[in-house]
Amino acid sequence: MKEDFSELEQAIGVTFQNKDMLRQALVHRSYLNEHPDFPLGHNERLEFLGDAVMELVVTEYLYENYENPEGELTNWRAALVNSEMIAKLNDELGAEPYLHLSKGESKDKNSKARKYILANAYEAIIGAIYLDAGWDAAKEFILKRVKKELPIILEKRLYIDPKSRFQESAQEHLGITPSYKVLSETGPDHEKVFEVGVYLGKTKVATGSGTSKHEAQVAAATAGIELKGW
Repeated sequence: MKEDFSELEQAIGVTFQNKDMLRQALVHRSYLNEHPDFPLGHNERLEFLGDAVMELVVTEYLYENYENPEGELTNWRAALVNSEMIAKLNDELGAEPYLHLSKGESKDKNSKARKYILANAYEAIIGAIYLDAGWDAAKEFILKRVKKELPIILEKRLYIDPKSRFQESAQEHLGITPSYKVLSETGPDHEKVFEVGVYLGKTKVATGSGTSKHEAQVAAATAGIELKGW
């Protein structure tokens, strides 16, 4: 892991008065299990704070710039602050090399758990910015990155879950309601992986996998949208 935070501070746009505040934002609980003498705590309290700051900043921005009904704004906000989006923003920020992780977590590069770790670290960074540099700095950091995502979310209707989007498009274009079928189940009970096919009539359009049937259905619907160009 990187210990010199100057490049990360440059990417964030904040030079921290208290460098330990930023360092703690990047400490996962698993690291402390292997390094009990580490002088700082894990990042969960900072993540708790940063999550609230981010939600308020995004809520204020949507309220001030769009006159849409509350229900629509709620859906837009959810698409902007969900773990998938925040993990993506963390990738763009380049914070992952600075994470303090256990050896096991360090090896686990592409799992759903890793996405949550990245998203939580990003929110912890926001909490650290808020405490070290104040509300305005945290707001600027959030809006600079989130605002550019909203037009894509609105254009592609990413604020609607993929299953609903695929169903609406299938009914609009073909007058057919999609159906889903479990194609396989693999792995032990505590680590099952489901493969699901999505069908239009008797035609299998796409498949998706996940650790639950619902997750696999969502993956299949997402693939179906891409394949159909909807």
